[in-house]
Amino acid sequence: MSRFLALFRSHSKDAPDILRGLGSYRIFQCRSYTSSQQYNNKRLEKQPSYPEKPLGSNSWSTYVVPATLVAVIAGAGIFVHYNDERRAVLKGSEHGRVTTKGPTIGGPFTLIDIEGRLFTECNLRGKWVLLYFGYTSSPDIGPEEVKKMAKAIDILESKHNLKVMPVFVTIDPQRDSPSQLRTYLKEFDPRIVGLTGSVSAIRQMAQEYRVYFKKVEEDGDDYLIESSHNMYVIDPNLEIVRCFGVEYDAEQLAEAILKAVERAPK
Repeated sequence: MSRFLALFRSHSKDAPDILRGLGSYRIFQCRSYTSSQQYNNKRLEKQPSYPEKPLGSNSWSTYVVPATLVAVIAGAGIFVHYNDERRAVLKGSEHGRVTTKGPTIGGPFTLIDIEGRLFTECNLRGKWVLLYFGYTSSPDIGPEEVKKMAKAIDILESKHNLKVMPVFVTIDPQRDSPSQLRTYLKEFDPRIVGLTGSVSAIRQMAQEYRVYFKKVEEDGDDYLIESSHNMYVIDPNLEIVRCFGVEYDAEQLAEAILKAVERAPK
């Protein structure tokens, strides 16, 4: 044992050279082995060849499915949005001008007039109609709109010999009884037809004509009603021709109605 230790000590200084020799021998052996023709042939036979793919490159097929899915979702969104817009305007209309028949606004209704008689959409057929949704307790906009309606039909009849039936539909049937409507409308023009009915009947008609209204509670039992103040021109076939807002005055309203009548097929 002592001889072995002495021998190890005597050769310890030469250990790095020995290891380096062993390393070079092993490298030489690996190179000799791998460079042999037999080894290369076996490696080629066992490993299939694949085209080398650049780092970071992706096949176009990985993007086809996501791109198609995005296109389908976008197309569906556009279709839904387009249908919503068509429901919000007249069918076939362009900037308020009707080009095809068949309104998407309006529909059948059953109400009562100021005499308590039944009044339906059939009573409008065959006439040009100016239709307004309001309520008799309106403090400001409502009276101005009814006044505008009365003046417009007066201009059309006196200057152009054109008779238009003015119709006032209340959106406050709880307070606007037939007698209340009669008293209110008489102050503007006795030719205005006043209509009221049950709460459900008024709501149904407002939905068909896309009229917005909402009750706003005030102090005590009093309340006001927010509304869109829509005013429609309806032709003798019960089709909506035009919709007017509060920005029109009586003269502009009368002129627009006259043009609508002149454009209508005889």
